[in-house]
Amino acid sequence: MGQYGICHTISHEQAMVMPGDVYVGGDSHTNTTGALGAFAVGLGHTDIAYVLLNGNIWFKVPETYYFKLNGTLPNHVMAKDFILKIIGEIGNDGAAYQTMQFGGSGIDAMSVESRLTLCNMTTEAGAKNGIVEPDQKVVDYLSAKGATNMRLVHGDADTEYSKLFEFESSEIEPMIAKPFSPDNTCVVGEAPSVELDKSYIGSCTGAKYEDLEAVAKILKGRKVKIRTEILPAAISIYQRAMENGLLKIFLDAGATVGPPTCGACCGAHMGVLAKDEICISTTNRNFPGRMGHVESQTYLASPMVAAASAVTGKITDPRDLL
Repeated sequence: MGQYGICHTISHEQAMVMPGDVYVGGDSHTNTTGALGAFAVGLGHTDIAYVLLNGNIWFKVPETYYFKLNGTLPNHVMAKDFILKIIGEIGNDGAAYQTMQFGGSGIDAMSVESRLTLCNMTTEAGAKNGIVEPDQKVVDYLSAKGATNMRLVHGDADTEYSKLFEFESSEIEPMIAKPFSPDNTCVVGEAPSVELDKSYIGSCTGAKYEDLEAVAKILKGRKVKIRTEILPAAISIYQRAMENGLLKIFLDAGATVGPPTCGACCGAHMGVLAKDEICISTTNRNFPGRMGHVESQTYLASPMVAAASAVTGKITDPRDLL
């Protein structure tokens, strides 16, 4: 089919996981696909080998933390901002071996791709998995990719959660996570005044088609001031971005467009950071050495913040450009 890219992006891009499925993968961000209403969990090598050999695996059923979002997020705020706010409040181990379930009118209003971002970074809060109850948006999303006979699984009306967290959409602002932890967060307006060397827009967290659209709105008609690399998360996303003119906007702005890969997110290739370099990134982790040299620094941000920062060369609120 010519499809390749990040494994836990392809899982939903190719409609390989359905609502109600138990889905395991060999990466900690397998959680992403919980946005489809599946129990999606990352496992280690030994456990994955056991699943491949036997077709089953043992789990301790986690308790559930419920994160309720009221209202619709403002246009300058993305799901990445919301999940960074959550992680900043509860900490890197605040949901250790818990299910993080997202609901409320704000989640109902979100696209499936935005929900994927939320579930993806439940890993950074120590959760076993993230999940959103499937709705018509999930049915439409998967149907467009050729899926049929979906079985939507919902919680009981009298469900009790071990903890409830409630947020108002109007109070969420663009966020960043400062080095060297995803829970070291602050609003962009309180970000340090640092000179950036690079903006990295990619990964399973920040390079879905919706993410690239948001970046294009910022970069159209502008030029980037710093090294800017954009790597769509899968070939299907790359092709769609090409057909709809997004890649031209990126190239005209002076960005480099790379192939679908984890790339610099895990310090593998395609733009790893050198000593003392400072990067703003749409990825999910910013531990020392995560994206390259152990003495580099990474600030985590939404695609809109990363794009706005690429234009100015410093950490920038997208409202300053929009």
